[in-house]
Amino acid sequence: MPVQAGTRLGPYEILAPLGAGGMGEVYRARDTRLERQVAIKILPAEFSRDSARKQRFEREAKTISNLNHPNICTLHDIGAQDGAEYLVMECVEGETLAKRLEKGPLPLEQVLKYGAQIADALDRAHQAGIVHRDLKPGNIMLTPSGAKLLDFGLAKPVAVGIANMTLTEAKPTTPVTEEGTIVGTYQYMSPEQIEGKELDGRCDIFSLGAVLYEMVTGQRAFQGKSQLSVASAILEKEPAPVSTIKPMTPPALEHSIRKCLAKLPEDRWQSASDLKSELQWIAEGASQAGATALRAARRRAWERAAWLSGGVVAFALLVLLVGSLRQSGSRLPLIISSVNPPAGTQIVGIPMISPDGRTLLLVLMDGQGKSLLWSRLLDSTAAQPIAGTEAVTQAFWSADGRSLGFFADGKLKTMQASGGPVVTLCDAPFAIGGSWNQQGIILFVPQLGAGIYKVAASGDSPTLVLSLDKSKFSSFANPDFLPDGKHFTYSALSLEPALTGTYFASLDGRENKLIARSTGNRAYSSGYLFFEQGSGSKADLMAIGFDPANGEVRGEPSLVAQGIVYVPGADQSPFAVSERTLIYQTSSGGVTPGPALVWLDRSGKKISVVAGGYDTSDLRLSPDAQKVAYARGDPTSDIWIQELKRDVPMRLTFDTSVDKGAPIWSPDGSAVLFYIAPGGKTPPGIYRKSASGTGDEELVAQPKGPWEVLWPTDWSRDGRFILCVQGEIIGRNRGEIWAVPMSGDRKPRVFIRAPGAAYDGQFSPDGRWVAYVSRESGREEVYVVPFDANQVSSTPPFEQVAITKRWPISANGGSFPRWRRDGKELFYVAPGEGFVALSVESRGSAFSVGEARHLFRQTLAAAAFPYDPSADGQRFLVNAFAGTDTSPFTLVVNWKELLKAK
Repeated sequence: MPVQAGTRLGPYEILAPLGAGGMGEVYRARDTRLERQVAIKILPAEFSRDSARKQRFEREAKTISNLNHPNICTLHDIGAQDGAEYLVMECVEGETLAKRLEKGPLPLEQVLKYGAQIADALDRAHQAGIVHRDLKPGNIMLTPSGAKLLDFGLAKPVAVGIANMTLTEAKPTTPVTEEGTIVGTYQYMSPEQIEGKELDGRCDIFSLGAVLYEMVTGQRAFQGKSQLSVASAILEKEPAPVSTIKPMTPPALEHSIRKCLAKLPEDRWQSASDLKSELQWIAEGASQAGATALRAARRRAWERAAWLSGGVVAFALLVLLVGSLRQSGSRLPLIISSVNPPAGTQIVGIPMISPDGRTLLLVLMDGQGKSLLWSRLLDSTAAQPIAGTEAVTQAFWSADGRSLGFFADGKLKTMQASGGPVVTLCDAPFAIGGSWNQQGIILFVPQLGAGIYKVAASGDSPTLVLSLDKSKFSSFANPDFLPDGKHFTYSALSLEPALTGTYFASLDGRENKLIARSTGNRAYSSGYLFFEQGSGSKADLMAIGFDPANGEVRGEPSLVAQGIVYVPGADQSPFAVSERTLIYQTSSGGVTPGPALVWLDRSGKKISVVAGGYDTSDLRLSPDAQKVAYARGDPTSDIWIQELKRDVPMRLTFDTSVDKGAPIWSPDGSAVLFYIAPGGKTPPGIYRKSASGTGDEELVAQPKGPWEVLWPTDWSRDGRFILCVQGEIIGRNRGEIWAVPMSGDRKPRVFIRAPGAAYDGQFSPDGRWVAYVSRESGREEVYVVPFDANQVSSTPPFEQVAITKRWPISANGGSFPRWRRDGKELFYVAPGEGFVALSVESRGSAFSVGEARHLFRQTLAAAAFPYDPSADGQRFLVNAFAGTDTSPFTLVVNWKELLKAK
């Protein structure tokens, strides 16, 4: 019978279930005395009456209590209550190795690291006279500090061997399991376990060998359609050689695994300590020897293929040397290898290759959402963090490769590639792309809806290179210098499909023309323009002949790689190219790198994912905080509703011909407002539909023109008014806030009209104030103004409401204001995507603001509503790039040979 949350077992309060198995149920609990979280394993009352089970349970307690090791789960306490006995253990955070293996094999560095840690833990257990007997991926937890060995519930005490601790002489003293009884998990059992023979520590070594085999290959060593066939394979067959599945596995590691899996115990490693030493030796030096042997075995023309290894991008396995020298001396070798980020981090954004093709620049983000720049030589075994680049969002090289440019904290910054002081050049609140030419000029787009600017790397005020014609375009992005340093390419988005695409332009403004229909990032090298082509979460990497002097495209595009990762919200794919080197990421089909709805606490720690694997945007929590409404889809989206306690999304709208978004709940949660964009069969405007999905969509308000976008931003708690914006929803560079009465004439009134733009109006919970964003100062800032319902109602339709008071909220840029449910706190997003909280108070007609508190940083997906706080302001549901594709990056040297082979 499951134990309910809130139940007390002695001083321990049950919080939530963690799992269950044959030996009982495991729960997360709180130790009320020491205020720490623990894991409690409970043997149900009916099991306590089974003497054999109870004896095994008591044995687990005694076993674990005698084992003190960093790679073994710690036992804190034991107890009994209401006929049930329980263990209180360390609550280990992470994922099981079994769960990790669902994503595929592990990088070599991790195999060796975790393997050595598990062997060390087993050695400690064996020295204490304990055999685990159920070693498997499900009993190994991968944590930030390393591997943890769990569940000694099937452990069997043995006498400690006397002769040099090999355990070969060990005999059981008081066997609990009768001879001939099989206990454990079939796929990882040793032959002597299956035959029911007496066991010693060498049976665990066999099991560890099976685990290592699976970590390296992603396949089980012994397979079959039934337990009998698996058992037969373990007793009679040898697993397929590791090298046939992973050809570049170091021979020393394959030998170690094969020795673990010897059928006879005396042919295996005789102690886990010996195996640990062997794995550590391979990690430290044998991989280099293996790489040397590999290079010698290949043709001399291949010269050198260094192992991509190290603490930042982990071990990158040299996967294949593709192609052969068909005409000796006439073709360069094509070299393909893989690059993996270390456990607990992900490569975000676009990796950048130095102009000479020797150094990789990466933005790495840890599990807390903190980002930092790292660089590494491709022929080195180590990567280095770059101090001073905390909170970086994007980076780029100078043309000579001696300096770096990057965006962090809402600023454009530079520094020497070798390290040194960071120089802040200018503001770039929400930058989308930068490039640095040989004349020392940096091109960049400081924020959505802005033009393309240039600034001298030596320091100066930015000047406009290309203005954004808001009657034609919604946004520019990703300017990229061409080799002459005078011309560049960039992306432009427009509501008119014929204007959207990649453009070729010059610094002097004399040239500016559309050259391709693709948007997103692109890269030029050696006569080819590389770009992505596709949608959803996958695209194809293409290359086409291109003359950088006049912007002329030649020939037809060639396919470089299929199924590369594509991030819809950021409109980019992670790839980069230099004269000889190309790097890109191919989607594994696993966890999408696209936007997902993620719960974060006030420190930015990820709590859970609500809607992952979808192209999500524009989220809003229901008034009772039990549901979330959001937009989903690319290139057109529909409105979906999902209960937070269940992963069962319900589709609310069904017209796939037109884009919809910005869902807003009615105060009672019975209905949802959303916008329909221009271009479809349905007239554009704001519509209302029952949250149950029944009934028709009702038109609430329409924009002034047929190609304008009108979207709702909030609905007052008394139900009398909605706030909405007419303008440009993507670039947020043109818009005015309307207040629409939901009764009477239901005609809009202009509530806020500001120079630049005004948008994102949010009612305070009591309806007396409105927080909003304005660009009148030249950048986004948050303000609060009073809202007088009587004054709004008495103002004629489409006339501007008179406002005499206003309070500035953000000091150095801000957007996306949101109120806490009790109105005592106001949140917004600062430049550099930092979340800020302010205490606020109102008395009569006076409004006061407390000190700003910076909470955390989080990369947000582009959306009208990228987040919503919980009622108490302690959690944030964020539309972020929280999912990560687990496939490695592919590194191609001499990529021109790849195009010749197409």
